[in-house]
Amino acid sequence: MGRELEPFNAKRFLEKVGNGKTVTHYEKDTAIFLQGEVADSVFYIQTGQVKLTVVSEQGKEAIIGILEPTSFFGEGCLSGQLLRLTTASTVDECLITRIPKTEMLAIMYDESEFAELFMAYLLSRNSRIEEDLIDQLFNSSEKRLARLLLILANFGKEGKAEPITGKFSQEMLAEMIGTTRSRVSHFMNKFRKLGYINYNGHLEVNNSLLNVVLYDKQE
Repeated sequence: MGRELEPFNAKRFLEKVGNGKTVTHYEKDTAIFLQGEVADSVFYIQTGQVKLTVVSEQGKEAIIGILEPTSFFGEGCLSGQLLRLTTASTVDECLITRIPKTEMLAIMYDESEFAELFMAYLLSRNSRIEEDLIDQLFNSSEKRLARLLLILANFGKEGKAEPITGKFSQEMLAEMIGTTRSRVSHFMNKFRKLGYINYNGHLEVNNSLLNVVLYDKQE
């Protein structure tokens, strides 16, 4: 009897080279692709964090997202996007898998497990985008900062917040929530005095910060 084929493992597929896939180690603050470049592949984050930014015609840059491990990005090429709409760069050291568009489409067609994994990620990402839009339209800058810090601390995944990895300057946080650095500094000091966050060589977010998001607070 011939050897039975091993069942498909989506995680193993994403972490290994082969079939056009490459795995690359990136240093901190390194561009993975630039806005306007040809969109011909999808990327998967094994370790580290990736920042997505966009530059307007007037030259103004905005941060539109920070992606965690197990996130995909660059998936716009699958829907006919010819050029990158954003710039992707590393926040810290990263290990990233690049999957050519043709291979990505083929594996989604051949392996239902992988297609389900990818679709689940896209649905989750779309929900996050909707939440971000509502946040920008209706919440105060204090609430937006509190929500961002909770997201960066992975609040909700294990029922508690975690230390925030990566270096996020107050300028970066201000860009992400659409306010000024001075306002971010004011709120960060306020959160620290109230015991919502701690500084111990790195930023730690306490679950109590959720109170700012859930209840109306004065800025």
